[in-house]
Amino acid sequence: MPAEDKKRAAHQVLVERVLKGAGKASPGQRARAFSNAGVPPPLQALIGKVATSPAQVTDADFAAARASGLSEDQLFELVVSAAVGQATRMYDAGLAALAEATGDERPDNAT
Repeated sequence: MPAEDKKRAAHQVLVERVLKGAGKASPGQRARAFSNAGVPPPLQALIGKVATSPAQVTDADFAAARASGLSEDQLFELVVSAAVGQATRMYDAGLAALAEATGDERPDNAT
């Protein structure tokens, strides 16, 4: 297996584990955080910032999320899901840009 295929396979395993692996947060909650869509209002600030501007996450964002009744474990899983989701979108965009720049027409260039 070529090195690039191994990287893609490893990335896909990571995404599957984050979204479908055992955890305290439900797979649906993790999927919403991963896609940064459909996140309930108490979590929107935290998840949105993790995905788009992580340096701006504040203690207040975590306090608001904790006030929604989620456990520390659930919040951790949702933050990881949001971060991996954003990294995946960036990875896919990078692969698409490379494919366009090199004329690689393979549709499987995404995870």
